[in-house]
Amino acid sequence: MVFWIFGYGSLVWNPGFEYDEKLIGYIKDYRRVFDLACIDHRGTPEKPARTCTLDESKGAICWGAAYCVRGGPEKEEEAMEYLERRECEYDSKTLVDFFTEEDSLHPALTGVIVFTSTPDKVNNKYYLGPAPLEEMARQIATASGPCGNNQEYIFKMEKALHDISHEDDYIIELANEVRKVLGITESVPKEKLFSPSQIPLKSHISPVKILPLPEAIAAVAADS
Repeated sequence: MVFWIFGYGSLVWNPGFEYDEKLIGYIKDYRRVFDLACIDHRGTPEKPARTCTLDESKGAICWGAAYCVRGGPEKEEEAMEYLERRECEYDSKTLVDFFTEEDSLHPALTGVIVFTSTPDKVNNKYYLGPAPLEEMARQIATASGPCGNNQEYIFKMEKALHDISHEDDYIIELANEVRKVLGITESVPKEKLFSPSQIPLKSHISPVKILPLPEAIAAVAADS
């Protein structure tokens, strides 16, 4: 058995499992949204984070990465067990067609697995649903959990999509709103997307002190 898995969230930049092939491409009639709660990675039950899920939307496309796992039942079972633990907030798996060429009518792959969540707050405890942009940004800016904070997740998502040359306007808009909440006002060049912790605020920039050569050599030696 061989299986393909489509990643549209953190799997794009951090698959975390052994795979044999990777393709950049997209699926149709789905859009990426930040409507799912995360309570054990980048959030807590008391203060859940917001992470990506898919919303069915006719005519939409969602870019990401597809990973192939082959090499025997043991390897494939190990990869799927890892994915199911990691994606535990998603309550279903869907089989989709995967495309690599823009405007193509013919999928490069069929039967690709993607983790999805039921958009039902009653039957799916992890489904948060949509909210005003400012409200989502405040939640993302302040949530954190054992694996890091929520703001890092969206900034990495933004950069990952930039790196595969398929930026998502929704992600960019939400990431910029998070920057506003955090008080980050500097514009960030597209070729160098940073998280707020990496962007120096003007008030935090200290003047550079140029040491005479003998002192500079001594300082380098002390740090090594």
